[in-house]
Amino acid sequence: MDKQFFTRNRKKLYETLEDQSLTILFAGEAAHQSADESYPFYPNRNFYYLTGITEPKIVFVATKYGGQVHETLFIQRADPWMARWYGETITADEAREASGIENIELLDKLDSFIRGEFDGRVYRHLYADLEAKSWEFPSKPSNKFAAEAAVHYPYLTIHNLYPVLSNFRVIKSPEEIEQIRKAGQITADGIRHVLANARPGMREFELEAYFNFILKSRGVTEFAFPTILASGYNGTILHYSANTGTATDGSLVLLDLGAQYNYYNGDISYTFPVNGRFTPRQKQIYDIVLRCNRAITKKVRPGLPFKELNQFTIRFFTEELLKIGLIKKPEDVRKYYFHGVSHSLGLDTHDVGNYRETKLAPGEVITNEPGLYIPEESIGIRIEDDILCTEDGYEVLTEGLPRTTDEIETYMAEHNTNMK
Repeated sequence: MDKQFFTRNRKKLYETLEDQSLTILFAGEAAHQSADESYPFYPNRNFYYLTGITEPKIVFVATKYGGQVHETLFIQRADPWMARWYGETITADEAREASGIENIELLDKLDSFIRGEFDGRVYRHLYADLEAKSWEFPSKPSNKFAAEAAVHYPYLTIHNLYPVLSNFRVIKSPEEIEQIRKAGQITADGIRHVLANARPGMREFELEAYFNFILKSRGVTEFAFPTILASGYNGTILHYSANTGTATDGSLVLLDLGAQYNYYNGDISYTFPVNGRFTPRQKQIYDIVLRCNRAITKKVRPGLPFKELNQFTIRFFTEELLKIGLIKKPEDVRKYYFHGVSHSLGLDTHDVGNYRETKLAPGEVITNEPGLYIPEESIGIRIEDDILCTEDGYEVLTEGLPRTTDEIETYMAEHNTNMK
């Protein structure tokens, strides 16, 4: 992503800030795992959205005073010894080039900088990214900083930037859409590789390895989320991710997976028969889900209330399941369809923002993922695409995969040597 993208995001934020304010955001750092190991580091997504910086421990501070904005990025001091073990940390020039922020200081100067600002000026507002999912949610650096600031400077009004930045992120820029499109393309290629190598009797993790290979070979180092590769009954468990079962002859395999490309995510769900041939019952249920998926796609347009997508899905499945006798009364539909049909997609797979309470707008990227799950028949089917809401309708960003039962069977017969 070009630094101009991050500069624009900061400018948009500054327009919302009160005067006499100080804003602070933290990149975060990797959580400790065990002994001398840490979990992989992922930058705070709102921090990245404003700075383009992907390294840990870096802090961004902006002041707005007398209508003038001054922004500073605090980076780690170079440590030659640690560099021999873990590599060089970002330099001032590299930080400027990535972020578009000209003023770069060392992290060990942050405390004196903050004290100097409050000693020399009368600040009335503090802005921080205060994400908290629940009372028990682990406290993050921004939350700790805000709590300490409230003690030392009780006259401050503390503002939560999390909902502000979350709502900014709902509408994607052209640059962001291209990253999501690329993530979806790589994800789709991984699915094709699974189809081309599947055979009855394979363990789920063996099938998963074919997907992983494509991602790694394309330079993708992170997944959008833990891969769901579920065969047979496991496909009826919504967030199954053990991937240790065996795909027996005659069973369906449900995939829900995604590549992460430049921190933006793809998210595709796909269902296929491991032996390359649907049974009549599998095809009947699959066709219902596919028709629902395609009907939802055609509904996407600016001004459509987001809630209507799931309301439509429930109505559609109710009518279809009554027709085939799977349910006897409408309220039973939630026995076989029990999740939502869509979520926003971007820097987070289940992306942030208040989109659930609003209407679709151009630039939103959402998923379309109807599914039916029949545990008593070991049938789990979910079909998911990533869709961009455009000025006059929609664009499917994940188009091109074989989707009908005939297309899937034909693709596997032509590309999978195990089917010949």
